[in-house]
Amino acid sequence: MGLLRLKMPPKFQLLALLAFAIAMIFLENQIQKLEESRGKLERAIAIHEVREIEQRHIQEGAKEALVAEDDLVVIYNRVPKTASTSFTNIAYDLCNKNHYHVLHINTTKNNPVMSLQDQVRFVKNVTLWKEMKPAFYHGHVSFLDFTKFGVKKKPIYINVIRDPIERLVSYYYFLRFGDDYRPGLRRRKQGDKKTFDECVAAGGSDCAPEKLWLQIPFFCGHYSECWNIGSKWALEQAKYNLVNEYMLVGVTEELEDFVMMLEAALPRFFKGATELFRTGKKSHLRKTSEKKPPTKESIARLQQSDIWKMENEFYEFALEQFQYVRAHAVREKDGELYLLAQNFFYEKIYPKTT
Repeated sequence: MGLLRLKMPPKFQLLALLAFAIAMIFLENQIQKLEESRGKLERAIAIHEVREIEQRHIQEGAKEALVAEDDLVVIYNRVPKTASTSFTNIAYDLCNKNHYHVLHINTTKNNPVMSLQDQVRFVKNVTLWKEMKPAFYHGHVSFLDFTKFGVKKKPIYINVIRDPIERLVSYYYFLRFGDDYRPGLRRRKQGDKKTFDECVAAGGSDCAPEKLWLQIPFFCGHYSECWNIGSKWALEQAKYNLVNEYMLVGVTEELEDFVMMLEAALPRFFKGATELFRTGKKSHLRKTSEKKPPTKESIARLQQSDIWKMENEFYEFALEQFQYVRAHAVREKDGELYLLAQNFFYEKIYPKTT
């Protein structure tokens, strides 16, 4: 190199150095471009991988949502003579179409209180019987707290209650004359032609105020105090359970609204229920025969009792809660009720994805 430098004129040496410098700048520029291209490629690959992961998470989330829906259990611990058969028939009519199972909880002599060992068996069945999920259980059983048995995922409770005197009158005539659901079945009091008013006037046991004590203990549950007639503790516990343990409690007098709201909240079970209720042949299938409305005198006599006051307080409490929930779920237009659309959305989601 030294020899070349000696032989090359200074002018050419300067040109050579200039060319070398330009070549180095060019190479550095190309290397920088390659680095930038590699960075862009790495970012593109990273974005693609993130999107793949997000897509996988979405798919997995959808699968998990389906699995979660297929793991649902609804318990309808139905109170006698509250239109429970009419409502239950909707569940039976929809089970094939909506792909779920319906199971009747048939207790001995319709006893609403289970023994401790039966409570354990029932909780295990409901929780672990995967072949029957999703499931709709129904029966005349008082509320059962699943958390007492170490269960993490509780079933969804729903129910319907009725004006306490109307419920008692319906039950009184049902025991004597049956209904149009199974008209040939002989009832326990069949042959007794005494009207409800005559029973009240005579101070009969089948129409006594004590017979009103049913809806409170059904919601109160399996505690001994729940079944102590006139217990204020039972009333407060029933209210607590209604608000905290039941997804929705309707009233017989507004059963269609109850069905509509269930269809909106639990379409996995009740998709198509409202239309079926309105047009189906089984919508008010079970009607008590020979039922005569009580006189004002009979009603007033029952309303004098503390038991009626407590049962009616619970009914009014349930009615107010139902109407409150309904007011935030439906609107009325031209005499027809319609469900409100989704009224929330998400925004300001961070960190931002690029």
